[in-house]
Amino acid sequence: MIDTIRISPHSRRLVVSAWNVGQLAEMRLPPCHVLCQFYADPLRLELSLRVYQRSAGVFLGLPFNMTSYALPLHMVAQCVGNNPHHLLFAIGDAHLYKNHEAQARLQLERKPYALPTLRLNPYRRGIDECVPADVELVGY
Repeated sequence: MIDTIRISPHSRRLVVSAWNVGQLAEMRLPPCHVLCQFYADPLRLELSLRVYQRSAGVFLGLPFNMTSYALPLHMVAQCVGNNPHHLLFAIGDAHLYKNHEAQARLQLERKPYALPTLRLNPYRRGIDECVPADVELVGY
């Protein structure tokens, strides 16, 4: 994907699939996040990522999925010399489980903290070079 973004940033084929049809029968639950697609803007040096999810539990699952895709957006953007831009989600079935309702109501009553900042080791230019110590969440 990184090589394709570098060589052909306007490609409409910057797609990563999490849906392996050949293995669906072996899975207890198929992936909720089905695919993601990168969008590069070489003039503005920005990289965006759109994720399609077939299903999302909005209280626990969706925040985890958002975090899970924010990190690779930032990492890939750094590898191709772009700034991370938009992280967009399209969700087929968004739901709140009944046993999460009380916790969700409590969360809505709370005042949110300031958002943390993701900081990556700026010297890494290849995604395979990255190690966990290269990732820092500041203000969390």
